[in-house]
Formats: sequence, structure tokens, C-alpha cells
Amino acid sequence: MKLSVIIVNYNVKHFLEQCLHSVYRAAEGIETEIFVVDNNSVDGSAQLIREKFPGLHFIENKENIGFSRANNQAVRKAKGEYILLLNPDTVVEENTFAKVTVFMDQHPEAGGLGVKMIDGKGNFLPESKRGLPTPWVAFYKMFGLAKLFPKSRKFGKYHLSYLNPNEIHEIEILAGAFMLLRKKALDKVGLLDEAFFMYGEDIDLSYRIIQGGYKNYYFPETTIIHYKGESTKKGSLNYVKVFYNAMIIFARKHFSGGKAGIFAFIIHLAIYFRALISVFKRIFEKIYLPVFDAILIFTGFLFITPVWEKTMFVPGHYPAGFLHIVVPVYIAIWLGGILFSGGYKKPVGLYKILRGLLWGTITILLIYSLVDEDLRFSRVLILLGAFWSVFSILFSRLLFHWLKITEFRLDVKKAKRIAIVGHSTGAARVKNLLEDSQIQSEMVGFIAIDSTDRGQNYIGQIEQLSEIIRINRINEIIFCAENISSAQIIRAMLDLTQLDVEYKIAPPESISIIGSNSIHTAGDLYVVNINAISKTVNQRKKRVFDVGVAAACLFLSPVLIWFYNRKSKFINNIFSVLSGKKSWIGYIPNLKTTNNLPVLKPGILHPGDLFSELSLDEEKMIRLNMLYAKDYSISTDTEILLKGWRNLDR
Repeated sequence: MKLSVIIVNYNVKHFLEQCLHSVYRAAEGIETEIFVVDNNSVDGSAQLIREKFPGLHFIENKENIGFSRANNQAVRKAKGEYILLLNPDTVVEENTFAKVTVFMDQHPEAGGLGVKMIDGKGNFLPESKRGLPTPWVAFYKMFGLAKLFPKSRKFGKYHLSYLNPNEIHEIEILAGAFMLLRKKALDKVGLLDEAFFMYGEDIDLSYRIIQGGYKNYYFPETTIIHYKGESTKKGSLNYVKVFYNAMIIFARKHFSGGKAGIFAFIIHLAIYFRALISVFKRIFEKIYLPVFDAILIFTGFLFITPVWEKTMFVPGHYPAGFLHIVVPVYIAIWLGGILFSGGYKKPVGLYKILRGLLWGTITILLIYSLVDEDLRFSRVLILLGAFWSVFSILFSRLLFHWLKITEFRLDVKKAKRIAIVGHSTGAARVKNLLEDSQIQSEMVGFIAIDSTDRGQNYIGQIEQLSEIIRINRINEIIFCAENISSAQIIRAMLDLTQLDVEYKIAPPESISIIGSNSIHTAGDLYVVNINAISKTVNQRKKRVFDVGVAAACLFLSPVLIWFYNRKSKFINNIFSVLSGKKSWIGYIPNLKTTNNLPVLKPGILHPGDLFSELSLDEEKMIRLNMLYAKDYSISTDTEILLKGWRNLDR
């Protein structure tokens, strides 16, 4: 056996499906075995594996045992000369396995190998090559010096940013997302250290490979996409703590006492530093916009008050306390109105701001009418202040939006202009997926792989991709993975990194379309069941509906039971629903695609009961399940129940 591919999965079903499609293509012509170890996922990953990939080795854990332990389970069973630890949120090129195994064959001193990685927008991922995180290297990284001086051999050692990313280099640390290991090296240095639960195990194993007399290489002659997984939230304090604590484990294991102590001190210092920065950042993000609005409104009053005073009265008519006390109270009420109206949420909603200012003005006028005469200064100033607030705040938001400041982008429901790359039949399938997923989009056309396939809505060929994007003002490209290679997709992404366009991939025979905007975001996902019955609130509503109907049926059972031939089954169904084993309404059973939809309890009735008089083919039944999953409502369940109530004894 030449190669053993090991993928540890945890609740990333759609990414895993796409990854496996690319792995099977890359494995053609190479003696390969594939392992998937699932750490007790609850998103239907196990069903996906059994249904679509029955030929691989599947290890299904009953708990999340962590990355290291899960990989070791498969490594112990692996028979390959080389073992590849691969993340499920990756896409490999068709020639990736061939190229890396040939390189390892030609370099017997190589114990491990990593490849060039890009994110879902085609940007190079610096963690593709890394140096050993010694105390000072870690210090430079954690306190930002590595980012300030990336070309410095002193400060840039963490990501080896001074090395050319397009050349082969000997490196120290491999990335856990793609870690090709020589089995003989593993036999010598040992498996992954299970003291590391999620982070740091790749650093530890890479270092032990070097200590064992082998070398690690960075090999950029093949490129993979790494979406940076669902569970990686690099901006969170929890990530900082988990990752840096893994570094402490590494330091205590490999560095001598004094050096390990310094490393631990730096790590703890970094955690507290990051925590402090995070707290200040969150406070600043909460208050800077209201403070800006308050200054804007107050500045207006500084001009409005003396002008009105001079026009209608005499200078000094209003006491000094009006500007210093009363106006700040007005401003606080207006800002409170905007806050409670949702005007400070992102993206910016002009209507919410206007509504909040209106509420604030009404509140001020009501309070004005209730206070003593001595505190009633001028309704006109209140109204003038309100008009100024509306004008100045709305104008500032429009100005910031026009200047394309990300934090101030308006909540404009603008449809994405999408083009689909692939054969016309594949493009049609993806177009239907987009429609079913209810994504607000405008289908510009499809881009052919070659000149022989000029189907409906054809706008050009893949060789013209850059020109097509510019001329048609396309925001997003979707690649049909069933008829375009991963290598072509990756090449296109690398060639077009300078364009402001997003990329997604539609795996073959899947109801998901996957992509990612940057290193800091989890993969964006278009899927038919998007935010529908899978929502917690909808699941709660469905359960309330089930229990309510079951209670009513139980109460009326002395009468209802005479309408059913299978009386005991009707009673059993009532108690099955009450206990949560079943639901009154579920999917149409025995359809393959049901495994790709949100998990529901087995249903006694289903959407097909709405059309009992019709003969439904499999395609129509699949579509009914999809529609039910994405557009759930109690009214739909009620309609199905009323139409199919005579079948409650199923």
C-alpha cells in the first residue's frame, strides 16, 4: 500500500463531502486507502459516509476524543508507506498525491512534507511553512513583530515569511491540515501526542521527526484549498487560550526547565495581553459610534441654539445649563432610541436609525409636556435638534458607505451577480440549487470549460474568466466540481486573486455549495436546508405542535379510535410522539437525499400526503422534502395533518 489518507471529522459534513470527492480523484492510479474518523458529529456526517462513500474505512467514535487520539486510531490500522493527515475542510488537486509521493520517494531523508495552501479566495496561507516556536519566535509572533517585519530572518521565523512561497524549502514545522508522513519515521518517533486535544500536535510531531534524524519539507509544486474549518475562531479569546496552552505543553515537553519557564511566562503574558486588548476593543466597538453621533448632534446644537436665540430672543436668553445639561439629556434619549431600534447593529439600517430618532423625539416631547414650566425651554429647539440629528446621522452613514468603510456598509439587499463554471447540465443543476437555497442572487450566465459546450446563457469560456468577471461585474464564481478538475479551480483562484470576487465549489451530486471569503471566516455555505427547520426556534415550535396534537388525540381517542383500522398503532403513535421518538410530520421516507437534510424524527405523515391523489415520482418527492425543510411553519404541519389525518395509524 502506497498511501493511507486519514481525515478526522467533527460536524463539517458538507466540507467533508467535497474533500472526499477531491481525495478520490487524487487517488486514481495510486494504491490508496482512505480513513474517516468521526468524533461524534451530530450533523449527519455518519449517514453521508455510509450512503455516498461506503468503500472507505469508517471509524465512528461515540464522543469527541480530540484530533490526536482520532488520528492515532486510524494510523494504527494504516498500511500505507506514507500516511497523510488531512483536514476535512480541504480540496486537493488531482495530481497532489502523485507529486508528493514521488518527491518523498526521491528524498529518503524526508520524514514529513507540507504543501502550499490557499484560502477560499485564493490567498496564500502563511501557515503552509513554519519554524520552531522557540520562546523568542513565539514572542515576536504573539506581540505582532512578525507581522510588522515579515521579511526579517529574526522576526519572521514563525511563518518563515522571508522564504519564497513558490520554492521548495526545508522547514521545521508542518501544518496539520496537510501532513504527509513517512510510516517508518512514525514508527521511530511515535504517533501524535494525545496530550494535545486540538492544537499543537502538528508542532510536536514535526519537531520529533527532526529529532529522529529526518527532515521536513515545504513542497509548493502542488496547491490545496484550506477553508480554515468551522471550529476555528481565531479572533476569540477561547481560541487564544486553547492554542497558547498547547504551546505551553509543547514547551514543557521539549525545552529545558529555565527555557520552558520563560516560554510559559511569555505565553501567559500574551494571553493576558490579548484578553486586555479584546476587552478594550469590544468596549470601543460598542461606544465609538454613539460617541461620534453624540458629538455630531451636540455640535449642531452649538450652532442652532445661538442662532435661534438671536432670531427670536436676545443673547443669553437660555441659561448655560441648557447646553451643558439639557441638551446632553436630549442626546442620550435620541441615542437610546437608535439603540433600542437596532440602529447600531451591522449592517447599517437607515430606517432603524430614523425610527429610533422618531421614538426619541416623541419621548422628549412627552417629558417636556410633563415637567415644570421652568424646565421647558423650547419645543422648536427640540424639533430643530431632531431634524439636525436625522440629517447629520443619516448623511454620515451614507458618506461612510460611499467611502466603502466596511463597518458602515448599509443594509442594502443587493443580489449577488453569479456566474457558474462547468458544463451546461452541471450549471443547470447548480442554478436550481441556488434557487432552492433562497440566496438573493442574479444568475449572469454560465462559463464553459471548452468551446464544444455552448448551452443556454453561455457567456464565455474559462480561459476568458478574468475578462468575463470585469465586463459582467460578477461578484461570485461557482465551480461545478463534477466536470472541472480541482487543479483548474485552484489555478483560476490563484490567477484571479487581485479581483474582488468570491469563489464557491458545488460538489457532484450534492445539495451544498461551499466556499470561504478569507482566512478568518468559516466556509460560507449555500445549502437547500439553509436556516429553516434546522433553526432551534423552528424545532421548538415543531415539538410544541407534536405534543399539542398528541395530547388532543389522546383526549379525543375514545371517539377518534373508531376511525382507524389499526387502532393499537394509532395509540402507539400518540405515545411515540409524546415520548419524542416520532413526529406527526416528517420527511417522505426511503429517499437517498433525506440524509443531506436536517435530521428529523421519523414522521407518521409527510409532505407527500398533501398530494395523495397524485402519483409522485422520486424527483418530485425529493423536492417536496427540500421545500418542507427550508420553509418550515406550523401552518404547513397543520395543513398536512388535516389532509392526512386518516393515516395517523401508519
